[in-house]
Amino acid sequence: MVHHRRSMDKHDELRRLLMKKPPSISPMSTIIAGILASIMTTGCAVGPNYHRPAVQTPTAYRALKEDKQAQAQAASFADLPWWQVFQDPQLQELIRTALKENYDLQLAAERISAARAQVAITRSRLFPQVQGDANFNGGKDASTQSKFNILGLTADAAFQLDLFGRLRRATEASRAELLATQDAKNTVTLTLVSDVASDYFQLLDLDLQLRITQDTVKTQEESVKLTRLRLDHGVATKLDVLQAQQVLDTANAQIPDLERQIAQGEDAISILLGHYPDAVPRGRPLAEQSLPPDVPPGMPSSLLERRPDIRQVEHDLVAANAEIGVARAAFFPQISLTGSGGGAFGRSSLFSGLMSSQTGIWSYGAQVTQPIFTGGALRGNLKLAESQHRQELIAYQQAIQLAFRDVSDALIGYQKIHEVRVAQETTVKDLQDTVDTSLVRYRGGITTYLEVLDGQRSLFGAELGLAQARGNEYQSLVQLYKALGGGWQ
Repeated sequence: MVHHRRSMDKHDELRRLLMKKPPSISPMSTIIAGILASIMTTGCAVGPNYHRPAVQTPTAYRALKEDKQAQAQAASFADLPWWQVFQDPQLQELIRTALKENYDLQLAAERISAARAQVAITRSRLFPQVQGDANFNGGKDASTQSKFNILGLTADAAFQLDLFGRLRRATEASRAELLATQDAKNTVTLTLVSDVASDYFQLLDLDLQLRITQDTVKTQEESVKLTRLRLDHGVATKLDVLQAQQVLDTANAQIPDLERQIAQGEDAISILLGHYPDAVPRGRPLAEQSLPPDVPPGMPSSLLERRPDIRQVEHDLVAANAEIGVARAAFFPQISLTGSGGGAFGRSSLFSGLMSSQTGIWSYGAQVTQPIFTGGALRGNLKLAESQHRQELIAYQQAIQLAFRDVSDALIGYQKIHEVRVAQETTVKDLQDTVDTSLVRYRGGITTYLEVLDGQRSLFGAELGLAQARGNEYQSLVQLYKALGGGWQ
């Protein structure tokens, strides 16, 4: 009887525990929550706010200072998308393939994903960190043979007050680094488009040189046959035949080297496309490629916004500026709030269907951490951040200067190479007339074959020079487009 009463007392106690409700939240919690909200909205962020540095830029590009009409053009050649600049459909297809499959561009895209994830990690520190735990216990009362199961649930929360903006400045720096990574990808895109176009025009240039050389070989083979025939009839000399053979041998020696350069150029383009070395399809021949009637460079001040490499350096400067705030905030106290709460839920076979909170508990606290002595580490960290900011400022100013140099070099190069090509066309025409006249004179017995030979040699070299001048003109156009910041749209 006594044993039965003790058993009933034990189950009454278990029943009371299971039926016990957790205490209600104290009004003090509401007050604390209000204080926290007020602190968060009034907290300041130490460190300098970013302002774009004042940079003196030229009012006109050097090559256009005397061209008032060009200076007045606000639109820029670089504002055109690359598919409007490069009219060759085959070149457009090659660029599209490169933008889709080039490994450098894929790496740049993944770096953006990593930077975006880093922003999320850094920004998460601005919010409370909550962690939950659960545990389960079951058992059996030997005296009553009753079973019970207890489920315990707890949650812990920690929150660091950003009173002095350390976390906000860190998030600001992380976001600036993300933008810098995006502009780095744009720089890779600009370089990739330019490299594919430049290598493609160089390939067309080599194709043209090879065709000129092969045509010269055919012409000289006929010339050698004709000279031998004239030798057989006693009209020409053995020296005439040898001189004609020299021009043929010179042209034949050019072909293997041109074929080597063509194959290596195709390999270079294949790698840019993300492919293994292979042949590259051609579109229009070099002589049929179109050139723009004019190339307006736009206003110099717009170069700062159009060139992604300048914007990348500026975003690095923004990040370095924010890091100064992070370093300064380290001098101030760090306040952390903690809280926890939970309860246990159970079921007993003695009270079938009973499920209620067994126990409930909650607590909160605050911790303040203030650096007292760090051996100069905090001050050194601040000086380091300030020095890195000055370095990024110098890099930003230098990037702008180098960008204007790129544009100036490209403008001058495009103008002068165009003049070279026009002059070379005149040279080829004059030499062709000279060779035709020399052949007439030679067949009429007025001059020796040496005069014809000299003319043919000069014409062959001039034709190769014209092919190179045409290729250089298209490549200089690509470099100007790149220097102005076009091609990455």
